[in-house]
Amino acid sequence: MKNFSGNILFLDRSDINTDEIIPAKYLTEISKEALKPYLLEDLDLAGFDSKRDLADCCVIVSRENFGCGSSREHAPWALEVNGIFLVIAASFARIFRQNMFNCGMMAVELPADRIDSLFSTFSGKRTTVTTDLANQTFTFEADGEAETVSFTLSGYDRALVTAGGWVDYADAHY
Repeated sequence: MKNFSGNILFLDRSDINTDEIIPAKYLTEISKEALKPYLLEDLDLAGFDSKRDLADCCVIVSRENFGCGSSREHAPWALEVNGIFLVIAASFARIFRQNMFNCGMMAVELPADRIDSLFSTFSGKRTTVTTDLANQTFTFEADGEAETVSFTLSGYDRALVTAGGWVDYADAHY
């Protein structure tokens, strides 16, 4: 199972699409590893520099409709090869969300007001999150302040995460 805890990258924008996650010009690459240097290189967000801001981040917190656009799996693959196994947002594009779970990663929705609160309290600080999958909680920490937030996964999504993704799940069940 992947690690769903670590340093957070806050991306304060809705509708971050799959072309911004991994630009289409790199989709001719034949390995996940080849996608690694291009993650979020076309993201248009004031002050954001993918080379600087992605360093040592394992989790993304964002706004509504994360992963909209193309249905290709390259967007979750680019996150995965960069060690980002968890995205927390107010909502996700349906296919992107399922592609994340199919890869053994998590795309967890929290209510928009909770996301607003996380941005208000933790954005701009060196923030970490600890994920307790068994109890379905996140604990956010920065500058001596901590907040625990509950989340919900369906039994199937949890099984995919625990197995390491759809292929491993299918191998064990079919």
